[in-house]
Amino acid sequence: MNITIASGKGGTGKTLVATNLAAIWSAAGREVTYLDCDVEAPNGHLFLKPRIEKEEEIEILSPVGTDPDKCTKCGLCAKACTYNAIAVTPKEVIIFPGLCHVCGACTIVCSEDAIIEKVKKIGQLSHGSRPFSRDDGAVMDYHYALLETGEGGMSPRLIARVKEFSGSDITINDSPPGTACSAVETAVDADLVVLVTDPTPFGINDLKLAVEMCRKIGQEPVVLVNRAEYRDNSLQEYCREAELDVIGEIPDDRAIAEVYSSGGLVVDELPKYRPLFEKIIVRIKRVAAEERGVKPVPEIDASVDPSPSLPELYQPSDVPRPRELVVISGKGGTGKTSLTASFAALADKCVISDCDVDAADLHLILKPEVRERGFFSGGVVAKIDQDRCVSCGRCFEECRFNAIDKDGEEGESITYRIDPLSCEGCGVCALVCPVEAVLTEPAINGEWFVSRTRFDQPMTHAKLGIAEENSGRLVTVIREKAVDLAMEKLWGKVIIDGSPGTGCPVIASLTGAAYALIVTEPTVSGVHDLKRILDLTRHFRVPSGVVINKYDLNQEMAEEIISMAGEYQAELIGKIPYDRVVTDAQMEGLSVVEYSDGSVTESITKIWEKLTQQNALI
Repeated sequence: MNITIASGKGGTGKTLVATNLAAIWSAAGREVTYLDCDVEAPNGHLFLKPRIEKEEEIEILSPVGTDPDKCTKCGLCAKACTYNAIAVTPKEVIIFPGLCHVCGACTIVCSEDAIIEKVKKIGQLSHGSRPFSRDDGAVMDYHYALLETGEGGMSPRLIARVKEFSGSDITINDSPPGTACSAVETAVDADLVVLVTDPTPFGINDLKLAVEMCRKIGQEPVVLVNRAEYRDNSLQEYCREAELDVIGEIPDDRAIAEVYSSGGLVVDELPKYRPLFEKIIVRIKRVAAEERGVKPVPEIDASVDPSPSLPELYQPSDVPRPRELVVISGKGGTGKTSLTASFAALADKCVISDCDVDAADLHLILKPEVRERGFFSGGVVAKIDQDRCVSCGRCFEECRFNAIDKDGEEGESITYRIDPLSCEGCGVCALVCPVEAVLTEPAINGEWFVSRTRFDQPMTHAKLGIAEENSGRLVTVIREKAVDLAMEKLWGKVIIDGSPGTGCPVIASLTGAAYALIVTEPTVSGVHDLKRILDLTRHFRVPSGVVINKYDLNQEMAEEIISMAGEYQAELIGKIPYDRVVTDAQMEGLSVVEYSDGSVTESITKIWEKLTQQNALI
């Protein structure tokens, strides 16, 4: 049985659920294989503590530059790249590895053979096991990969390597959060997808996106509610309307959060919750054995032409680019968006940009009124015309995403088809087809919006299509539009709510920013993921500071965060106490600084004042 534990956003308790289920199953005598597919921020090993027995570097042949003696600066490579990973200047051709998906289009179109490719490391794959105190000496097999810093586009390929080690009995896939290509790669062939959510507006919004993603790829998911303290019935109503099975609820207990913060397993350290997880396993086995149809997904109404960019504004040459503050985190659920919403409430004369295009939530607090909108195209939809196809196999040979299916054997009639779920829209198949049998058209990958917040601020935001690719390019589009709006108004500030993690959308929102504010929390996973994001800000030479949310949850971990920030020369900007008032404010659709005058608001106000005083925004 192959089970994927997923979520529409980070911080819902996905890894808590996956690790505790794995422990229960193993203790019950099942052969469990744990695959941590969250390659940007793998955390399962922090709780299951496997003994690592083997490590291997994962490498790929990738373009790294051009031969200056051969390159004519014709620009065909940049034109062929659908990921905006190549820029051609009068002096050189620049390849941005953080955006490159290594599709091979640039090498194919270059008639001068000027593209230089080299083998590079994209990540590290670790293999281990976790012994259990059973008479048969059984162990849990454990495999996880860690994406190399700055290699955001390589996540799906690294996940595919992890999944090669799927077990024969129980396999648990700890999925990346969200609905983009990495989540799709993890969930597409599972026997059951369990979506972990919480009963907050953010949790419900992102659950809806995750449900759409699952149904689009042919999976009918079930729901597990974490921190199940209901302040209204919105989640129950949605699950009922969407005809979703809820297989369990985990209470909102601070004791669980404290065990998690220290890297413990709830079923071991809080035995009263062991029967709860055992019941969840019984329900998972029952549902996985049932024949369950997949409910339909609403189609996008593409009634307007897709736009690869937003309408341009006139930018006076003497107006400086505004300073961009990007609020990011190494993992989801740290309070990044809630903090950004409070900044929007405190700020004067600034533009807001929600670059978390995979699971945007900022609009739930800022309630923007859309003034302008359009579709985003970040690639192509390809289809093979079988009447033209001569079955030469060039598309099959050149596709680096294994998106071409081959039906038939040598000596027989062979048919090639494009798998829309595996296809990343690079267009290589069309470039190499000798008879023009591959038909392409612009893909509708998402929507962009220019809006006005309830604070009367311009705001740019977007929604990446379900199971779509090229989130990094969409981030660039709305980020640059925010800069345009600020320059038009002669305002010097842009506040960006970035994506969590270290992948393409984070890189696109981070590069070139004036300052990165990293929001973390005092847990073993928070510390682990903080190091990852600090490595990223250092890699792109962006000055950074750290905010510790829920700092009083685990003092030991909080001190470790302060020490790590110092090692990276990232200043501690502030600490925010653990307080349910943040969730209360979210339930009311307000930022916490509007909702309460308590200690959380005081802490956030001091953080904002420190940022402005230290020239992070001025």
